[in-house]
Amino acid sequence: MKLATLDTGVAGQAALLIGDELLDLGRAGALVDIAEDIPARVRDILADPDATDAVRRVHDTVSGLSEDELELMRMTGTLTPLGESDLLAPVPDPKLILSVGLNYHHHLAEMKGTPAPERPSAFQKNVSSLTGSGKPIVLPPQCPDMVDYESEFCFVFGRTCHNVGRDEAMDHVAGYTIANDVSARDWVGEVFAAEGTFPAALAWERNIMGKQLPTFTPCGPVIATADEIADPHDLLLEFRLNGEVLQSTRTDDLIFGIPEIIAYFSQWFRFEPGDIVTTGSPAGVGFGRDPKIFMKPGDMAEVTLEGVGTLRNPVVAG
Repeated sequence: MKLATLDTGVAGQAALLIGDELLDLGRAGALVDIAEDIPARVRDILADPDATDAVRRVHDTVSGLSEDELELMRMTGTLTPLGESDLLAPVPDPKLILSVGLNYHHHLAEMKGTPAPERPSAFQKNVSSLTGSGKPIVLPPQCPDMVDYESEFCFVFGRTCHNVGRDEAMDHVAGYTIANDVSARDWVGEVFAAEGTFPAALAWERNIMGKQLPTFTPCGPVIATADEIADPHDLLLEFRLNGEVLQSTRTDDLIFGIPEIIAYFSQWFRFEPGDIVTTGSPAGVGFGRDPKIFMKPGDMAEVTLEGVGTLRNPVVAG
């Protein structure tokens, strides 16, 4: 099944994708008894096997309704087309967003001078940078001219996870989604020009700050639960800017797969249900091109992941 969060109320409302329509699980309780006690937050659904099972039963029940019954749901706003729904990120309130970098073989090749890491590398992203599919990416007035795209395949935790091995790592994954790790590249030059350990560390820190701005982590439109994806390490991931494909790869190009990422970082982090890990960007980023390509006001950025859907965000000036 596929879960989303509608932009309603203070914290949003969990919704379920049925066909190409979203079922508001908060409204559904009036028409489908099973839905009455389902939590309002996707994070809480992922954390509770009983709630997850109830959502599956709602899916089966609604999928079997007559067209007249479905039309009543549309009239009351309980069912809305996915493309017309106002969305937050599928989990708008994770406790942690961890972004793995330097994790696609072909991406390292285009970023000349970047060696393959011996172990996974990552940084945290500001939770307030999250935004949903359909929402604008806002180019910040303080650094509007070198804003890059990075399509990213993501996994989401469904269980508390700390210090687990590779063999049990996948048991903690609830599902998969998409992010765009939007990045202001103004400070990348400092990283490659830095000489010495501390200047390089400070330059890298400033580069990472260019990923933390508001709207710089579009995510969604949905989470596909783990049972929907037969092999997360063999999915097609693409990025399009104004319809032109600029990134296209399969996730088998990952240097470190999900079990390795979880086993490594859970040595330190205590991941909680709803926490998001982005697994790195493939080749084709704007900064790695000649000439370079950066997003401009009026652009449309789209990330598509096989088995999940398409994350769409217009680009606007701040």
